Amino acid sequence: MRLSIERTNIVLYCRRWQETVEFYRSVLDLRIEFANDWFVEFELSSTSFLSVADAARSTIDAVDGQGITITLKVADLAATRDTLLERGVDVTPVQRRWGSDVAYLHDPEGHRLELWSDAS
Repeated sequence: MRLSIERTNIVLYCRRWQETVEFYRSVLDLRIEFANDWFVEFELSSTSFLSVADAARSTIDAVDGQGITITLKVADLAATRDTLLERGVDVTPVQRRWGSDVAYLHDPEGHRLELWSDAS
């Protein structure tokens, strides 16, 4: 039997919790689905979420961004990159990889984000 997954949520445990929450809320402009004083859940799509937890208040340690890449497909990579640059985010130039266009950035905790779209 295959798993019947109805909803996904990635949880990032962060030492720089407030800065990381602000990054996803204000810089990436993600909608908050749930929040309390140590955990914020952002909506990526109707069934996909990304949460930021304060490592100082959880039982799981932060990994300082090591070994994690969050990949996000966007409709228009060039426009997304331009918007992020205007917001002061350090984003790599667009590159061609695996038959797609990609660009990379990091959140304040050091997690790598890969933005990609179909090759232009």
